[in-house]
Amino acid sequence: MITGEKILDYKEELIRDLSELIAVKSVSTNDPASCEAALDFMLEKGREMGFETKKVSPKCGHIQFGSGEKLSAVLAHVDVVPSGEGWSSDPFTLTERDGRYYARGIVDDKGPAMTALYCMKALKDSGIEPAGRIRLIIGAAEEIGMDDMTQYFASEEMPSQAFTPDSEYGICLKEKGILHIEITSPYHDGTTLTEFHAGNAINAVPSKAYALIDCTETEDHQLRRFADAKPGEYDFIYTMDGLRIDGRGKAAHASTPELGLNAATHLIRILAAEFGQTVLGSLCSFIDDAIGLENDGMSLGIACSDDLSGNLTVNVGRVDIDDNESRAYLDIRYPVSADSSEICNIIRERASYDGLRARVISHELPLNMEEDAPIIATLRQAYKNVTGEEAELYSTGGGTYARTLKNSGVAFGPTFPGDETHIHDVDESVDVDNFWKHAKICLEAMKGIAEK
Repeated sequence: MITGEKILDYKEELIRDLSELIAVKSVSTNDPASCEAALDFMLEKGREMGFETKKVSPKCGHIQFGSGEKLSAVLAHVDVVPSGEGWSSDPFTLTERDGRYYARGIVDDKGPAMTALYCMKALKDSGIEPAGRIRLIIGAAEEIGMDDMTQYFASEEMPSQAFTPDSEYGICLKEKGILHIEITSPYHDGTTLTEFHAGNAINAVPSKAYALIDCTETEDHQLRRFADAKPGEYDFIYTMDGLRIDGRGKAAHASTPELGLNAATHLIRILAAEFGQTVLGSLCSFIDDAIGLENDGMSLGIACSDDLSGNLTVNVGRVDIDDNESRAYLDIRYPVSADSSEICNIIRERASYDGLRARVISHELPLNMEEDAPIIATLRQAYKNVTGEEAELYSTGGGTYARTLKNSGVAFGPTFPGDETHIHDVDESVDVDNFWKHAKICLEAMKGIAEK
């Protein structure tokens, strides 16, 4: 009988193919062609292994094993967030160092995607005949709103049971709703501040921000004193256009903004302390007054929580201010019991107070899976078979493909508590032993759904 250990027979092949996949710079925010190339790479590997494949759109497709009426699935994505600066090695080269694998996507989510494919191969090579069809459903736009799965399920059937290895162990039963909101002004109405830019992705805490200001020498000296006393690091650079201040914080995933240090909001706070909000413009005034350095939405008037999924969180993911635009983007994760319409209305009203417009650009509804769902028992058993321990049930602010499954699936793995993987940050990495432990659990889980 095949066990999770079987995946170790494919170590060399899996790492070889994963290295090639990681080398495809499939950054979803700016390169859809490369994201499609990563999808095509996975589908081609599936064909080479003898599986049936289908490309549903440039953003999604599947690899299928078995036949029959019942459909089970594993969902994974091959797009990634921008690499950012400051890596200790090339982010698009899989590097093993000091007992860890480093690369953008090694955890989120190229590593788990390739692992799931090789788990299918291990089942096939072992002569397993699934009770129905198993699909590895692959997306290439997960990091920018998951419209890849909207496209996929517009024409493809919904699986009866599924999991996505795109969170952490144990088993995630609840996922907060996710709102991405754009705050705009028709023009930049500041005087002292002429430019401000921060962030590359809405769903990440920006680690860098810069401001260009027109100020006196006395104001410059006072700003330096403020900066020295505040969190973060700041460089002051004289240019022909004025004083440029570069701020550095700490990146983190938007689902856990408290783990980062938002370079945008901290730099705005320093500027507001010296100049006041008015001369910075209405957008900076809104950010500093209605959000400030908070992560819970208290000043914005939307703070809430529940016992099922925890507190609401707010992250200012991007800010862009210059002569041509004045806009910011908020990532809001709200509890499963919260009223999203009320949250949006409050934000619109508060933004209008500063003469700004608030617009929802994407909305992912919460996931609220029941503990007694059949897939939960299968995943619990897979986890116990490999670790000897019971899988904990938990909720998350993270957004995974599970929320697109209409309560037929959950997030399961691939990371383990205590392993600092730096997802959405520089030096994304995973402990080598944990990588292969996940691979064993994934194979056990896929075997479990194949048998049922």
